[in-house]
Amino acid sequence: MESIALWQGLTLCGIVSWIFISSCLNVTQKLRTLVQPWVSHHVISETPISLQIQKYQHGFLDALFSGLSCVVSVPFYTAFLPFLFWSGHGKLARQMTLLMAFCDYSGNCIKDVVSAPRPSSPPVKRVTATKDEEENALEYGLPSSHTLNTICLSGYLLHYVLSYSQNQDASLKFAGLAIVCLIVFLTGLGRIYLGMHSVIDIIAGLAIGFAILAFWLSVHDYVDSFIVSGQNVTTFWAFLSFLLLFAYPTPELPTPSFEFHSAFTGVAFGIVAGVQQTYHQFHHEAVPHIFTPQLTIPAFIGRVLVGLPTILIVKYCSKALAKWILPVVSNTVGIPIKSTRYIPMLNGSVTGKESEKIKQSGYAMKLLFFSSQDTFDVDTGIRFLQYSGLAWSVVDLVPSIFSYLRL
Repeated sequence: MESIALWQGLTLCGIVSWIFISSCLNVTQKLRTLVQPWVSHHVISETPISLQIQKYQHGFLDALFSGLSCVVSVPFYTAFLPFLFWSGHGKLARQMTLLMAFCDYSGNCIKDVVSAPRPSSPPVKRVTATKDEEENALEYGLPSSHTLNTICLSGYLLHYVLSYSQNQDASLKFAGLAIVCLIVFLTGLGRIYLGMHSVIDIIAGLAIGFAILAFWLSVHDYVDSFIVSGQNVTTFWAFLSFLLLFAYPTPELPTPSFEFHSAFTGVAFGIVAGVQQTYHQFHHEAVPHIFTPQLTIPAFIGRVLVGLPTILIVKYCSKALAKWILPVVSNTVGIPIKSTRYIPMLNGSVTGKESEKIKQSGYAMKLLFFSSQDTFDVDTGIRFLQYSGLAWSVVDLVPSIFSYLRL
């Protein structure tokens, strides 16, 4: 117990120390000064490559690469992960959720540290077929998040299938590896074809993705063991999530990256808190798996029809509750707040880019040394609690309903 508390304390203290050191030494700005000009030069010089690829533009390729971008996007994985939990593959689902959160946080941190531009449009034609793609286009370029996430998640899925499959046929392993490589190749090519990234962004996504995957494969068993049977899990993860919000770097200009990571950080916390409480009831290795007599296809469809509306209701209620509670708590403890999106009455006189800068700048220093003129954007807390509630319902509330309905 003492050793557990010790490493948890050291971890949290290490993050706090990094927040203060990076703030005092202006680490983000110094790294950006070193890296950004080099990356920007490559983005500009690689424009002819993007134009050469786009010479083969066709309606079929537009649909193919746009569809592939949606399939490997964060919203798709967010919607897909509940199905994994409800199909009985709890370990795979929670590991992919945490890996997704790790990838999303790491990739967005690097994006906002470097603050490198995407390919200039025009001359490059940018194809944004969905609202998600339009929001992605507002982020910085390097690294390609789609490429990074695809390597990590498809690579981990392949590792999981090969590790737990009874079939050790070499041809099956080769076929799985070939499929993963093809998906990664098409994803990277598609990002260039759609005008969303340059070659340097794809290369960075590949390199960072391989590094994260290698690291995760070396620690995933320890992480999973800690979540399902560790001490102080929920408390530790709550503090960790809170500190990670403040450790996030300030971009050169505001982008949606901070919103994306704060939402998925909330998802990870909700999953960890819910699984830690209900592992022995709903998420142990002996639970019924899909395609078995204990969990047939009709029963799984019933789970989906019950589960999806439930988690959407919980998401709405969590948001409404957070919008009511957080302003009350903030006013009680004397923290000045504002809202850029969720609570119009708190908008005050700060709007637009100025409000975004308040939301993403100086978190560490404001936390401990704020004056009466500093305001905190309460939307970050609302978003975190909203997605935490959604994720908790996936692994706790909804399985309880399944048990009651005998699904």
